Amino acid sequence: MLQLFTIFTTSFLLALSGALMPGPLLTITISESPRRGMITGPLLILGHGLLELSLVTALILGLAPILKKPAVFTTTSLIGAVVLAWMAWGMFKALPDMTLRAIKRQAIERNLVAAGVLLSLANPYWAIWWVTIGLGYITHSISFGIWGIFFFFSGHLLADLAWYSSVSTAIWKGRSYISDRAYRWLVGGCAVFLLGFALFFALSGLHALAI
Repeated sequence: MLQLFTIFTTSFLLALSGALMPGPLLTITISESPRRGMITGPLLILGHGLLELSLVTALILGLAPILKKPAVFTTTSLIGAVVLAWMAWGMFKALPDMTLRAIKRQAIERNLVAAGVLLSLANPYWAIWWVTIGLGYITHSISFGIWGIFFFFSGHLLADLAWYSSVSTAIWKGRSYISDRAYRWLVGGCAVFLLGFALFFALSGLHALAI
């Protein structure tokens, strides 16, 4: 039991250190929470977690060699860049009409569970983490059977859920202090960050293609 607790704890801490780093998922959490509420983070992580569960299953079944191929990284980077740029453009386009007083009308604009899946897939370094660090953890955990995998994945997912829930809750609680003008600036800033990630992923993919 001590070994399983150790797997859970180390998995939680490692995942938390990764979740704390800025990325597309955090950017959308920040931009959506003022009008979507405390549920924003959990819904995004639900989509993110479902995708990760599928990937963990695939890695256990032997998909790792395919995901390690340079062509997969290049393709993921370029497609991810397009997806992030498209999402950023949508945010810029919606800026003039954005208001915190129209929460019910605007809340249907984006499916947060689907966004959690899409944003994870758009990040090529998410897949790289799983076929390197993640696969190493899976290899170690599976020696303890199904419970080893369960404790590993639970720790990993709970770290993401804890952090993103905290972020969305903090922003939602402070929404009464945010004016519509400030909210538009916040969303605009998030859109700029998404464009920055899109550019970074595109350059990474083109660099890998040129090698």
